Amino acid sequence: MADLHITLLSAGIAALINLWHFWRCGRARQKGNIAHGDGGDVTLQRAMRAHSNFTEYTPLFLLLVFVLEITDHSGWLLGVAAGLFLVGRVFHAIGLNSDKPGMLRMIGMLCTLLPTLGVAVAAILAGVKVI
Repeated sequence: MADLHITLLSAGIAALINLWHFWRCGRARQKGNIAHGDGGDVTLQRAMRAHSNFTEYTPLFLLLVFVLEITDHSGWLLGVAAGLFLVGRVFHAIGLNSDKPGMLRMIGMLCTLLPTLGVAVAAILAGVKVI
């Protein structure tokens, strides 16, 4: 059986990041006294969008990491890609707090895009047995 330490570590860290998003949304709801929706509150809208963005990108990325590991295509590059992706998701969320697109948001987007592209290409190459 394959050693799934990268998948396990990444999924565990992703779960903690997801809880952080949950906390941020809850805190904004409490401050704005908002029970449902976003109530037009910009802080809550940004927290909700960051949480949604995280949940849009993370499952597919984790699935790609998992299939690469389960087919014995893991290694330090996969671990680095997973680490960059997760750090990028945090940077992106923090960057969304600003009124204007800033450096953290841009770094977060790049740290999401590049590792996702890398593991997607690796999965395709593994699928056609090039690697």
